[in-house]
Amino acid sequence: MTTKSIAAPASTGGLGHSLKPRQLTMMGLGSAIGAGLFLGSGAGVQAAGPAVLISYLVAGTLIILVMWALGEMAAANPNSGAFSVYAEKALGKTAGSTIGWLWWLQLVVVIAAEALGAAGLLFSVWPVIPVWILALVFMVAFTGINLVGVRNFGEFEFWFAILKVAAIVIFLLIGAALLFGWLPNVPSPGLSAFGNFAPHGIGGIAAALFVVIFAFGGTEIVSVAAAETENPAHSVGKAIRTVVWRILVFYIGSVFVIAAVLPVGSDGLKSPFAGVLDLAGIPGAGAAITLVAVVALLSALNANLYGASRMIFSLSERGEAPRLLSRLSASKVPVAAVGVSVAFGFIATILELLFPDKILPALLNLVGSTCLVVWGTALVSQFILRRRADREGTELPLRMKGFPYLTIVGLVLLGIILVVGFANPESAGQLVGTFLLILAIAAGCFLNARAKAAKDAASA
Repeated sequence: MTTKSIAAPASTGGLGHSLKPRQLTMMGLGSAIGAGLFLGSGAGVQAAGPAVLISYLVAGTLIILVMWALGEMAAANPNSGAFSVYAEKALGKTAGSTIGWLWWLQLVVVIAAEALGAAGLLFSVWPVIPVWILALVFMVAFTGINLVGVRNFGEFEFWFAILKVAAIVIFLLIGAALLFGWLPNVPSPGLSAFGNFAPHGIGGIAAALFVVIFAFGGTEIVSVAAAETENPAHSVGKAIRTVVWRILVFYIGSVFVIAAVLPVGSDGLKSPFAGVLDLAGIPGAGAAITLVAVVALLSALNANLYGASRMIFSLSERGEAPRLLSRLSASKVPVAAVGVSVAFGFIATILELLFPDKILPALLNLVGSTCLVVWGTALVSQFILRRRADREGTELPLRMKGFPYLTIVGLVLLGIILVVGFANPESAGQLVGTFLLILAIAAGCFLNARAKAAKDAASA
C-alpha cells in the first residue's frame, strides 16, 4: 500500500481518539493469533500433513488482501461501523446494516464461547474454581475493562498480544533447535515428515483450507478500532504493514515446525504446540501452552466485546438499532452498547452451562462462516469505492497497490474457499445456515428501512 500525506477525518460520532498506534498494531496482530493457532493448527496438519502449508499460504494471502482493502477504506473513512459503513456506501443501506448485524451476532456468540473455553482450559490446569464461576468472572472483568475507556482496553490488548507473540517466538526458537539437532540428548526429527508431503492428496489440502481459514478471523477488528486512533491514516497503514508480514512469519513458521515434528496420526496434534515442546523435552510444556491458550481466548473475548459494542453503536447512530445504544459516557464509551453486547454472552454462557454441548455448538454453527461473508463484502466494497474515488478524482490517504487485480485475486480465492466448503458435507451445512441467517437479517433490515421511509414520508 502507498501512503498519501492527506489525513482523513475520523467519523466516530463522539467516540474518543486515545488508541495509540502501537496498540492498534498489536491488536491486529493479537486478534489473528488466537486459539485457532495454538490449539486448532493440529487439525489442519491432521487433515493435510505438511501440505497444510499450502492451505495456510492461500488463507494468509486472502487475509492480506482483505487487510489491504480494509486499510484503504478505513484510512479514507475511519468509522466504528467500518465494513458495515463501507458496504452501505458501496452496495446500499440494506447491505450495510445486514453485514453489521451479522458481524455483531457472530461476536456476541463467540464472546460466550471464549469465556467458557478459557474457563475450561484454566480449570484443566487449576481445578479449584468451577468452570461456570470462572466464565462469569471473565465476563464481568472484561465488561469492566471495556467500560472504563478505550485507552484501557487498548493497553490490555497490547500486553495480551505481547504475551502471545513472546510465546510464539520462544516456540520457534525451540523448534529450530529441535530440527537442527541442537538440543542435548534429543534426536532431531529432521524433515523426514516432508517425504510424505500430501498424504491425503488434494482433498486433504482442500479440507485443511476450510479449517485454517477461520484461524485468521478477527483481523478485521483493526478497521473498527481505526476510528478511535490518534491519526487513523498513519496508524492504519503502519498496523497493516506490520501485521501482514508478522502473521506470515508466525503462522507459517509455527505450522512448519509442527508439520515437521508431529506426523499425521500423532496424539500430539491434539495440542500441537505442547506436543512439539514435549518432544523437545521441555518440562511443564503442556501446562504452559494451556495457559497461553487461556490468554489467547481472553484476549479475543476482550477484542470481540469491544468490536461488538462499536458495531452496534454505529448501527444505532445510523438508525438501524435503538437510539439508546449510541449514548456515550463521560469517558466516551457507549455503555449501553457494551451492556447489550455482553448480555447475550451472559445468557448464552448460562444456557450452555445448564445444557452442556447443546446451545453454543448450534449458535457457532450458525455464525461460523460469517468471516467469509465479511471479507467478501469488504473486497467488493473496496472495488466499488476505489473505482468511484478514481473516477471522481478523490485523493485517498492509503491506496492499495495492484488495484483492481489484487482485489479480484482476493475474490477468486474467496470463491475457491466457498466451493471447497460446499463440497464438504459438514462445512456445507454451516455455510447454508449462515446464508439463511443472512437472508433473515436482510429481510428484517429491508422491512425496517421501508417502515422508516413510510414514517418519514407521513410526517413530511
